[in-house]
Amino acid sequence: MKALLMAAGLGSRINEQIDGIPKCTVDIGNQTLIENTITELKRNGIEEIAMVVGYQANVIIKQLRDEPIRFYHNPFYDRTNSIVSLWFARDFLQGSDCLLLNADVYFESKVLEVVLQETTCPVMFADPVRRYEGDYKFGYENGLLLRHGKGLSLEETTGEYVGIAKLQESFLPIFLRRLQRLIQEKQYDLWWENVLYSFLGEKNVYVAQIPPGLFWAEVDTWEDYRRILEFTNHLAHR
Repeated sequence: MKALLMAAGLGSRINEQIDGIPKCTVDIGNQTLIENTITELKRNGIEEIAMVVGYQANVIIKQLRDEPIRFYHNPFYDRTNSIVSLWFARDFLQGSDCLLLNADVYFESKVLEVVLQETTCPVMFADPVRRYEGDYKFGYENGLLLRHGKGLSLEETTGEYVGIAKLQESFLPIFLRRLQRLIQEKQYDLWWENVLYSFLGEKNVYVAQIPPGLFWAEVDTWEDYRRILEFTNHLAHR
């Protein structure tokens, strides 16, 4: 198992409130978010880790200078979306099962354990508890993704997308061919997740749920960041 972290974006919704630093480098108590993520990956036996950087890449690289991480760079981070970042790291996506994660996602230890135990492929992860306040929403039935988007109604929504996908080695060549096709079509404004969404209607894309009670949050807004700080502060005083 290897892990690829997407960390090239500007984070425009919260950028000014965190003094312009990359979202994954926010302080969450006694360490930064990305340091916590790397620690959790390594604790679960994932040693082969890569990151795609772009915005303030030097800040992230300096923060992780003591970690054996392979860095890829998206020089067009300010004019493209994360599908282009994924394309720059395409040679990493071969040889073994791979986790794809948005680097601004905080998750407690048990969330990663749930992710690693999942056996379906390709599989994305959702939180059914956050149907109401979710940012990017999934509609799924019997473990299969049917709908996705920020604009889904409550009736169409089954859970909030967590920002993590898991791909088995056997699926990676199919995934890479589709990625290449979308890049050749100049679909530069898509997210990396759109490679998976593009299979809907022709191939099953699975959704596994994070069990209720487990904590995660993606740093998109100040409210998200505040929730993470409250949780990590609670952990520190348990």
